[in-house]
Amino acid sequence: MAFSFKNMFLSQVAIDLGTANTLIYVKGNGIMLDEPSIVAYDKDGEIIAIGSEAREMLGRAPEDIKIIRPLSDGVIADFEATEHMLKSFIKKVQIIRPTIIVCIPSGVTEVEKRAVRDSAERAGAKLVKLIYEPMAAAIGVGLDIAQPVGNMIVDIGGGTTEIAVISLNGIVVKESIKVAGDGMDKAIMNFFKRKYNLLIGDKTAEEIKINIGSAYPLDKEVKTLVKGRDLVAGAPKVKEITSEEIREALEIPIKKIVEAVKMTLERTPPELAADILDRGIMLTGGGALLKGLQKRLQTETNLAVHVAEDPLRAVVLGTAKALENMTTYAKVLI
Repeated sequence: MAFSFKNMFLSQVAIDLGTANTLIYVKGNGIMLDEPSIVAYDKDGEIIAIGSEAREMLGRAPEDIKIIRPLSDGVIADFEATEHMLKSFIKKVQIIRPTIIVCIPSGVTEVEKRAVRDSAERAGAKLVKLIYEPMAAAIGVGLDIAQPVGNMIVDIGGGTTEIAVISLNGIVVKESIKVAGDGMDKAIMNFFKRKYNLLIGDKTAEEIKINIGSAYPLDKEVKTLVKGRDLVAGAPKVKEITSEEIREALEIPIKKIVEAVKMTLERTPPELAADILDRGIMLTGGGALLKGLQKRLQTETNLAVHVAEDPLRAVVLGTAKALENMTTYAKVLI
């Protein structure tokens, strides 16, 4: 990446610090980084890889290399690793002492908020502000959050699914559940273990989810070959699997997300519920790309469901808008 010396001192940065991926937006340059939130350690506890480089090691590293995700269920699980990861990412975009806005799940505690602030400050930030993920997602997809009109957003990330009804710059009703993309991957892994005695890795499960996973019957069901290790024989094994079977594997996490959406709708004030009937539900996050999820939610709620134009980047783009218009969005910043 080519930068002028002046770019090093650009001082405003928006960060989507996600369980699965971290995205960094730099004012004046756009999204400069999109890497997995993964850190690899050697046997002495020294960090040897961060981000994409660490992800390539998943499932292939020897015993003396430990690979972790510093964030779990949308919050910091390993404070030190998160700090090192943020330092590394900020260094990659060549920014010194930035003002940072970081998005966080709507269900975090005060202790978890402080952990995010402290990590960002220790990583070199001179000022840290926070914004709730569903609020950032709503701003990112262009919803007018300041109006007295109900907007419903469902953001399905890696660690959490954030559901919120937003009006007048505030979250009126919210639900944050620890079931999202990672939970879907685990459900697929458990399915293979339980039904076929086949052990597959995280990356393989994610690829299966992306390629043939679905939440609603497909117009044309498909098959694929899955490679793993036979738990009985201990040898490598290949198994042909159908999209129907993967849909069965995903049913529990999908059902939990659908139930959380319904629960949020039940708690929504009548006037705002009427607005949602007119405007529908907006889906963001990587989980929004799961085949058939839009149709499943439409069927279950009898409401229009829309998928954001760029669901993977909706949160960081909304955080960036808040960063560039701090006065306008002052009420939504924490």
